[in-house]
Amino acid sequence: MGLGYATSALEGLLSEAVRAEMQAHVFLDRLLDAERSGREERRVRTMLKTAKIPVGATLENFDFAFQPAIKRSRIETLATGAWIRNSEVVLMQGPPGVGKSHLLCGLGIRAIQLGFSVQYFRFDELLTALRADAHLPPNRLKKRKYMSTALLLVDEMGYDPMTREDASLFFRLISYRYGRGAMIITTNKSIRDWTELLAGDEVLATAILDRLLHHAHVLNIKGRSYRLRDLEDTLKA
Repeated sequence: MGLGYATSALEGLLSEAVRAEMQAHVFLDRLLDAERSGREERRVRTMLKTAKIPVGATLENFDFAFQPAIKRSRIETLATGAWIRNSEVVLMQGPPGVGKSHLLCGLGIRAIQLGFSVQYFRFDELLTALRADAHLPPNRLKKRKYMSTALLLVDEMGYDPMTREDASLFFRLISYRYGRGAMIITTNKSIRDWTELLAGDEVLATAILDRLLHHAHVLNIKGRSYRLRDLEDTLKA
């Protein structure tokens, strides 16, 4: 039957069942629970590896007390995943070090736990992939992970300006995913700076922002840098 996890738990559960005089149906439920839990843990481990989310940053270890600009209640609402089912966008804006990438990774991990497919890219990695696939026909392009995944994580957008070709490729991605898949984007640029970022093309910037901001959740994060805090703590030690 392929019940490997139940088999591993069998000896321990038998001993417990004898000690507790466990009824047969309770014992069977516990055995099946062990199998379900084991399979779920394996699924999450496999999807985390496939998603390529950087390790270590979770919602559980995010320091909300240090960054009061981020409302815990708002992140907890996003952590339910309802916006992913609706193919919406989360846009996190703010200077370096304020926790944008940490929250992106934490929400990505939570999405995997909820059963969604997830794929992580730094923005420069995404552009490299888009350039490599620039000449693919639509029927092949839509099979790429950055197109097909339920939740696309795009981290650190805005450090380098795009060429006109890059901006057009990014528009193609946004246009295809609009209404089909959810995204989280972190950026150090405010919305008013996107035209400059997108090769100075105001028409293209407007078209991209129109799709991104429709039903978007925008988080403007202002505050101290976590990395500078860690450096200050090190210097004080």
